[in-house]
Amino acid sequence: MPDIKAIYVHVPFCKRKCKYCTFASYCLRENDIPAYLNGVKKELELRSAGGIIDTVYFGGGTPSLLSVAQIAGILDTIKNNFDLRQDAEITVEVNPGTVDLKYLSDLNKAGINRLSLGVQSFNDAELEMLGRIHTAKEALKVIDDANGAGFSNLNLDLIYGLPGQSLKSWEGSLLKALETNPAHLSLYALTLEPEDLLFKEINSGKYPEISPDTAAEQYELAEKLLKNHGYTHYEISNWAKPGAECCHNLVYWQGGRYLGIGVAAHSFIENRRTANTADLDQYLDALSCGKPPPQELNEIIPVEIDIAESVILGLRLCGGIDLSHFQKRFNIDIMEWYKEPIGELLNIGLIETDKNLIRLTPHGRLLGNEVFWRFLPDTV
Repeated sequence: MPDIKAIYVHVPFCKRKCKYCTFASYCLRENDIPAYLNGVKKELELRSAGGIIDTVYFGGGTPSLLSVAQIAGILDTIKNNFDLRQDAEITVEVNPGTVDLKYLSDLNKAGINRLSLGVQSFNDAELEMLGRIHTAKEALKVIDDANGAGFSNLNLDLIYGLPGQSLKSWEGSLLKALETNPAHLSLYALTLEPEDLLFKEINSGKYPEISPDTAAEQYELAEKLLKNHGYTHYEISNWAKPGAECCHNLVYWQGGRYLGIGVAAHSFIENRRTANTADLDQYLDALSCGKPPPQELNEIIPVEIDIAESVILGLRLCGGIDLSHFQKRFNIDIMEWYKEPIGELLNIGLIETDKNLIRLTPHGRLLGNEVFWRFLPDTV
């Protein structure tokens, strides 16, 4: 039986799609939620497997559009079909403007022990540019409500590198976030695809071009501020107070096996990567007939790709890669296997070694993609 450590449940419904979002999500289809949840439960039953589940993560989309009873129903199905640890980390993504104190209190009572709040900015003009449905005031209110509901494990998502965003504006959002004293912060550089509305608005001249230099300064400012406030920088984009690291994402970064449930959800089990269809109607049609959802991806991961991806994911962690652990897992000496790229990266100061570790330097964290592509096989 596959040794699955984590379950991800995708909730693809939104009140409005953000201008930068590339995730599978659907607006104006909330009437399909009951049928979708029936499908999710059926998929969980069809994919019941072994392994002790350490984490469950409800992502989206906007999971907080579900009622607490609906979320609890999915959790019950997971418990009935998998061995869920009693102290498992269970996260729900919440968008400000979709919940209140009672909802969050009931969510806590239902067994959810971690919230990830999609704040993105504490600047109303930036929120409007991103297409968010909430204001900075509403974001602060939901943080206050989350604390009042008893959530001590709270993550805030923020985005930097926005068009026209100054260093001062970014610092203002960071300081406002730090005032709320969250356990965890995820800070992401804005990335856009040509089909994104914000990409098109920048191209039309409505907003200025993104400045990579300003984004780099904003990242370095975040590193300094968060360190001064007692946060540990444990992954390129993530900071936590001691003991508050995201266990679910660590499964991904450390090469653990995970099961993805729902529209467009990805799984990695027994060296096979799969992805469900991103088409909501196809998903609903299949599960309503008791069939597994159509797959958009179904591939065995070759050993050389598994090694390369493990290096890339491991280097995302600020603690780096334990060389002896890597050798035990793959029976290779990473320093010899990647002798040429590692030597080059050491020479230009993007990675460093420390005893039995190899990791990115602070400068390397700014230029992660410049590091990562060097470990990919030529066939990729």
